[in-house]
Amino acid sequence: MTVAFQIREDDRGIVFDVLVQPRASRARLGPVHGDRLKVAVTAPPVDGEANAAVIELVARALGVGRGDVEVVAGASSRRKTLRVRGVDRGRLDEAVQP
Repeated sequence: MTVAFQIREDDRGIVFDVLVQPRASRARLGPVHGDRLKVAVTAPPVDGEANAAVIELVARALGVGRGDVEVVAGASSRRKTLRVRGVDRGRLDEAVQP
């Protein structure tokens, strides 16, 4: 499945925008919401818990370590930009749930 949002690739990995849904009933990567990938996490949006949950979910879904995923913009917002090192667009395409 090809995802319908912008993914920027460079020699270090990929960068893409997400929309975080904290306190969801279950963790999930996808679907695409507008121009962002929706990331649902069960953690509340306090004390960085939702950010940590987003990093954990994305790392697990893409098969990389938590240290390879970073929030590069929007740390205190539902709209975030993530950088994932060591993966390409194809691996993200495979991990996104419709």
